[in-house]
Amino acid sequence: MLETEIKSIQWFPGHMAKTRRSIKENLSLVDAVVEIIDARIPLSSQNPEMGRMTAGKPRLLVLNKRDMADNNVTDRWISYFRSRGIIAVSMDCKSGKGMKNFYTALEQQLLKELIETRRAKGMVGTPTRVMVVGIPNVGKSSFINRMSGSKKAKVEDRPGVTRTKQWVKLGDKLEMLDMPGVLWPKFDDQAAAQRLAFTGAIKDDILDIETLASLLLAYLAENYPLYLKERYKMEVSDVPPGDLLSLLGRKRGMLISGGEVNTERAAIMLLDEFRAGKIGNISLEFPEKN
Repeated sequence: MLETEIKSIQWFPGHMAKTRRSIKENLSLVDAVVEIIDARIPLSSQNPEMGRMTAGKPRLLVLNKRDMADNNVTDRWISYFRSRGIIAVSMDCKSGKGMKNFYTALEQQLLKELIETRRAKGMVGTPTRVMVVGIPNVGKSSFINRMSGSKKAKVEDRPGVTRTKQWVKLGDKLEMLDMPGVLWPKFDDQAAAQRLAFTGAIKDDILDIETLASLLLAYLAENYPLYLKERYKMEVSDVPPGDLLSLLGRKRGMLISGGEVNTERAAIMLLDEFRAGKIGNISLEFPEKN
């Protein structure tokens, strides 16, 4: 039986401290802040320090990766944020779904007064400037590329790819300052850290992959058992959490000498497929529990 508890997760490489300073130094250059969060983990993927770092600037939340999350849950999250006076929209940066909602929220809600004031002063040609922030691997670069209609920002399915800031011009009306992904120095909430690890926001190199996969499987078995049955032909109702990864590996024929299961290979496969959205539309957090 595999471990079903993971050791404390902490990851804060040096370049992130530099990004925190850069956010503060460049804040005066922008009119607003757009924080990209993961629709599967809307709370865990919010940097708890972002409010302080961007104090004084209006902020818009974009729940990205809607295509991977449970759509019904995502809609409830949007209502949750709005009920608390937070402007939030959801997007799928791969297909572009939600782009119009972003522009509407930015121009007609978040910056409506600023735009009207500029128009009244004859500053019609002044572009709106926004800073795009978020944790690693949340899709900031994909968001900017989708909005700009070109591959101006480097995109890879691993955290920490964007290391330097860059300005991206979107026509004559909007300019975006793309900032590197940044976490916070210490994860006090280890449940949130695990969700970040599930989605790939934390480098796998520092993690116990098999234990992480076992925890994800236990969550899926409790909340999305039909997806496991459909994808992996797994009946999980009577299987102890610690045995799920071995069952998965056996179902996929990942055997080594002696008929034992290669659980490391099964763990890598599960995490890769979850992060690619191949298992189904899955949310890891629910607004009713917060």
